[in-house]
Amino acid sequence: MTGSVNSRTAAAIIGSGNIGTDLLIKIQRKSTRLKVGAFVGIDAASEGLQRAQRMNVPVTAEGIDGLVRMPEFRDIEIVFDATSAGAHAKHDAILRAHGKRVIDLTPAAIGPYTVPVVNGDAHLDAPNVNMVTCGGQATIPVVAAVSRVTRVHYAEIVASIASKSAGPGTRANIDEFTETTSRAIESVGGATRGKAIIVLNPAEPPMIMRDTVFCLTGHADQDAIRHSIESMVEEVRQYVPGYRLQQSVQFEPVGANRSFHIPEMSALTAGGGFAGLKISVFLSVEGAAHYLPAYAGNLDIMTSAALQTAEKIAAWLHARKAA
Repeated sequence: MTGSVNSRTAAAIIGSGNIGTDLLIKIQRKSTRLKVGAFVGIDAASEGLQRAQRMNVPVTAEGIDGLVRMPEFRDIEIVFDATSAGAHAKHDAILRAHGKRVIDLTPAAIGPYTVPVVNGDAHLDAPNVNMVTCGGQATIPVVAAVSRVTRVHYAEIVASIASKSAGPGTRANIDEFTETTSRAIESVGGATRGKAIIVLNPAEPPMIMRDTVFCLTGHADQDAIRHSIESMVEEVRQYVPGYRLQQSVQFEPVGANRSFHIPEMSALTAGGGFAGLKISVFLSVEGAAHYLPAYAGNLDIMTSAALQTAEKIAAWLHARKAA
């Protein structure tokens, strides 16, 4: 489906901040299946709303209620929510009542967690899908790549982002970030136990997003694990070109004489002790700079993953209508 703009699936974006505006520009520049039918904020003077108006996109500064009143709302099929976890519950209830598909870019986690390269085709018919977090989108593919080779007993991720790339929404959702990402490491990544940490780095000049993934497994085929991770990284790069391994995958055998003791693993082994294989993966995510600076890879990977998911849903809706 690469037809005219009028034949594309109409989508609305709620949230005129950095994430919403970047998503607006991505859809306008890159998508062959979607068009932006409405752009929604709560501040008429916001840069995002003003930019959308200059792009001739229908806008409202009256939030979700204003969106529902817009004449364009009738034709909207997919709605991106780029606001906050707290606001999303209200938005979801209203949008479901109107039969709209929702892609949630907040950590609210009302719908199933979705990471395009891992389970992007699993929830195409869900009324609401959740994009986890920026750290989740960057690291869960790696955990899943290890899981498809061998059982991951424990996975821990550390997402380091530039302080300048963390807006009010990100800062308000720090607790939800760690909780949502940890759960998704388990339910999507396949780890028995997951843990997530986020670091807002104030360094100047701002650093690009860096992510570290640690996995503990039993003794397994290191070449198979390495190949699986490298293959997964290339899959993510198809929609996030700035996603890359910083160095070769690191392996460290852990003998019983120096086993790890991790509280989260106490249910697996007596006292949390672990012996097996420690796998360390170091990633960086450079943004495409469609709207935000290149260092804001944390925001770029979220909007890119959301767009990839929406494209899959739009194709599924189109096929269902044609059937």
